[in-house]
Amino acid sequence: MTKNGIRRIATFNRTALICAAAAMALAGCNLTAEQKAAAAAKRAAPTAVVMPTTKGEAVEGGLAKSPDGYPNFGAPLTAANVQMSDEQAAELQHQLTALAARRKAGTISEAEYQAKVTEMRRLAAEHGTDTLSEISK
Repeated sequence: MTKNGIRRIATFNRTALICAAAAMALAGCNLTAEQKAAAAAKRAAPTAVVMPTTKGEAVEGGLAKSPDGYPNFGAPLTAANVQMSDEQAAELQHQLTALAARRKAGTISEAEYQAKVTEMRRLAAEHGTDTLSEISK
């Protein structure tokens, strides 16, 4: 064999080894079916809760449709639930301020204060699921 032939064989072998190494490296990147399902669940968009409009007609996907079937972006969107009023927010702020003032003045014990804080945190954690179950009924 000539030098040129040996060089071609060496180049071919080198290329084959590089391709085999790349194939092995890429094969290690495959995910199992469970991992793919978990990744897809993380990327999935959350499901929207859309209330019917005030006229009583249900709106699919939150958008009104024109007579020709295309979405109408001019119609107002509806809220998923009734929002907290300014009076409710002010009352809640007043309660929390009063609780902090009682703690600072020493009229409430630390145990009572921590119990109230725990109760409010429990309410915050469970309120969403409770309200959602009431809405879906």
